[in-house]
Amino acid sequence: MAGMRALTFQAPGEVAVVEVAEPTLTGADEALVAVRTAALCGSDLHIYHGRVQVEPGFVLGHELVGEVVAVGAQVQRVAVGDRVVSCFRSACGSCFWCLRGQYQHCERGRTFGHGKFLGNLPGAQAELVVVPNADLTLRRVPEGMEDAKAIFAGDVLGTAYHAVAEGGLRGGERVAVVGLGPVGLCAVQVAIALGAAEVFAIDSVPQRLELAQRFGARPVPLGEQTAEKVRGATAGRGADLVIEAVGSLPALQLAIGLARMGGRLSVVGVHAEPGELHVGLLWFKGVEVRLGLANVIAHIDPVLALLEAGRLDPTPLVSHAFPLAEAPAAYRLFDRREALKVLINP
Repeated sequence: MAGMRALTFQAPGEVAVVEVAEPTLTGADEALVAVRTAALCGSDLHIYHGRVQVEPGFVLGHELVGEVVAVGAQVQRVAVGDRVVSCFRSACGSCFWCLRGQYQHCERGRTFGHGKFLGNLPGAQAELVVVPNADLTLRRVPEGMEDAKAIFAGDVLGTAYHAVAEGGLRGGERVAVVGLGPVGLCAVQVAIALGAAEVFAIDSVPQRLELAQRFGARPVPLGEQTAEKVRGATAGRGADLVIEAVGSLPALQLAIGLARMGGRLSVVGVHAEPGELHVGLLWFKGVEVRLGLANVIAHIDPVLALLEAGRLDPTPLVSHAFPLAEAPAAYRLFDRREALKVLINP
């Protein structure tokens, strides 16, 4: 049986590039994709640290742009030779949730690179990957769009768009973004593109604050006076929409404090543990809260359109690129917070 190189989980803090069996099509709805560009995501670190448990030897990665090399008999929207971007999670398209457009809750949904618990779907930090329900999961990359831009549509930028869209942004509103990792920085761009009058970008890292300012946001360093600074710039009210893109209780508590009376809170930071919040403050303010896994499949088409039109450009977030053979070093660099967005090229 032919083999290929892939980045695999070994143990907490340990990943390795090894030879595994080449994947083959087993379903008529599948596509086989030769990976051109993959990427590291903050959720990969949850696996790397053992916070999300994955079986040793499992192929990691859920962000990819590649070329279709084979398709099943039922695939109609993509063909051999197409350059495609994949959503990080597949959906069946026909279950209770999919028929309501809630693809992120698909009862047969599978997430690339997250082990048996999330569908046993080998990941994209490899030379080849099988994509289930390819007609729904894949999109052709617009002509002339570089891989480093298109890859954001399948997860990071799609998540940011979800945060803004599900937060119900209306033109002329003021938005606060808590956490300027890739999702938060993309949320800054999306909010501006969709009509926010002003975006307050909040983080403790000066370089990320500077990048948010380049995108058109007002940087607000994280500190004891963060909420007061936002209220001071909004006639004492606070932000109409607050996006929490960190996934920590302190960040979520800050987000509640930043929201105005009757405001809205959109939470796309990953929360996996129980914790305490000031629910009384939420109640008193009457804040509307939306949170959960991003519905990237529902948003990937407008995201690609905005990218193609030049209204979004996440490529300044790319700080490093590594060949697949050096992917373990990329993980170590990313884990030390010395990289913002890392690409991997098989």
